Amino acid sequence: MAKLLRKWAKAAAAAWAAAAAITVAEAQEAAPTGLDIMQAVNAREDGDQVSRRIRFELTDRRGKTRIEETVGYRRYFGDEKRTIIFYTEPTNIRGTGFLTFDYPDPAADDDQWLYLPALRKVRRISASDRGDYFLGTDFTYEEVKKEQKVELSDYDFTRTGEETVDGVAAHIVEGTPVSEDVAKELGYSRVVWRIDPAIRMSRRSDYYDLNGNQLKTITLENVETIDGIVTATGLFVENHKTGHSTRFTSIDVDYEAEVDERLFSQARLRRGL
Repeated sequence: MAKLLRKWAKAAAAAWAAAAAITVAEAQEAAPTGLDIMQAVNAREDGDQVSRRIRFELTDRRGKTRIEETVGYRRYFGDEKRTIIFYTEPTNIRGTGFLTFDYPDPAADDDQWLYLPALRKVRRISASDRGDYFLGTDFTYEEVKKEQKVELSDYDFTRTGEETVDGVAAHIVEGTPVSEDVAKELGYSRVVWRIDPAIRMSRRSDYYDLNGNQLKTITLENVETIDGIVTATGLFVENHKTGHSTRFTSIDVDYEAEVDERLFSQARLRRGL
């Protein structure tokens, strides 16, 4: 009888192990991949057009703060996204402007131009400069252009688990640049995003320099639903190497007001608001 019971126990254990293996396999198959998650981030609705004011609060390692005010517009032309930003305050940088054409084809280099009133000329920003910091902030040109989205062709993505951020179970996705050239352009050896699946944005992102050291952290501070569109209205970037930080605040965000397509030109960049 005991022998028979042991046989039953072994059979039951084998059946349970087989069932558990199927369950794990099914769970793994059902779990989104890193690429799936980042594709969902990029597919997030952000409106056909938007106008807004953007405040940059720059703080150095000594605690000295500088406030910069801008007015920004963005509009889609089919799948092509165009953005223009004009600085309005302080007076010594008033009239500075940034214009970008973000093309849907990842093989095509996006066009970006910067206008500096002191030089009275428009300077084109090459693709190799997209990892440079945007006008003294701790955001790069690429991050300002992408607005909480990511160029998928730049990275290999891996989902490494989950982490609770701000009370939310977020997907942890690690991105590694696809080549050394891309890593040099971006200025990162890897990025770790914590993606909130409900809003399809990263709650906290860590960026590592080309030597693998932690460089900076971007934290999502405020999210609002405006005109039916989930919008990041507050971001904070801390540069761990320099001690510098940037707080980004969006004000008077409007997705419904018409944005004139003639805004998005080098001529308008020179002329300003």
